[in-house]
Amino acid sequence: MKAIDSFYLRQEEPIQEIFLALKDIILSVDPEIVNELKYGMPFFCYRGRMFCYLWTHKKQLQPYIGIVEGKHFSQSYLIQEKRSRMKMMLLDPAKDLPVKRIKAIVRQAVNLYKTGVIATKGRS
Repeated sequence: MKAIDSFYLRQEEPIQEIFLALKDIILSVDPEIVNELKYGMPFFCYRGRMFCYLWTHKKQLQPYIGIVEGKHFSQSYLIQEKRSRMKMMLLDPAKDLPVKRIKAIVRQAVNLYKTGVIATKGRS
């Protein structure tokens, strides 16, 4: 079993179910998105660059999608907290996942790399 698969299976419900659904949603946005375990957490990479990750908020105990280049996003539902670069999208385990919103955010993040706003590996 791959380390990334093991990560998902070690999560308690409902976090496990949410993370697995998020993985499928994120990977469905673009065929070049890859899911890898980095720093002990599931990161999603596009052309070798990490653009988002999944984690659980320590204080609110809610799962979230972290957007690495969140400073480029202005959506009010993305939270910055004390970070200068990253923002997060908290998800309520008691509610259905906002699939359209998640896909839109992932597309926007990937487009930062596709358009060259953020350089990908091997490209400047």
